[in-house]
Amino acid sequence: MAVSFVQKRFMASALQRWAYNLSGFNKYGLWRDDILYEDDDVKEAIRRLPANIVDERNYRILRAVQLSGNKDILPKDQWTKLEDDKLYLTPIVKEVIKEREERQEWNKNY
Repeated sequence: MAVSFVQKRFMASALQRWAYNLSGFNKYGLWRDDILYEDDDVKEAIRRLPANIVDERNYRILRAVQLSGNKDILPKDQWTKLEDDKLYLTPIVKEVIKEREERQEWNKNY
């Protein structure tokens, strides 16, 4: 039983790494949260980020646009690795969504 658990964890990890590399955004140095669709909730979350994090995000996006425009990618040693990819925006987006839903519920009831 322990072996099958270890095998499942390894397979899940390998599959996750394969899917991450297949997505392609890591070849431009982008992180998962850099490619979120910027709806109102995401825009509010970005507004709440510290200035240095926004600057780093904007740099990664600008570099990716420039590389894409040149039909180029980063050297493989500069690709974003799954282990280095941080979800810096997702927790804030979840918080913003929760606040918006609470406001809607409040407005509906009062």
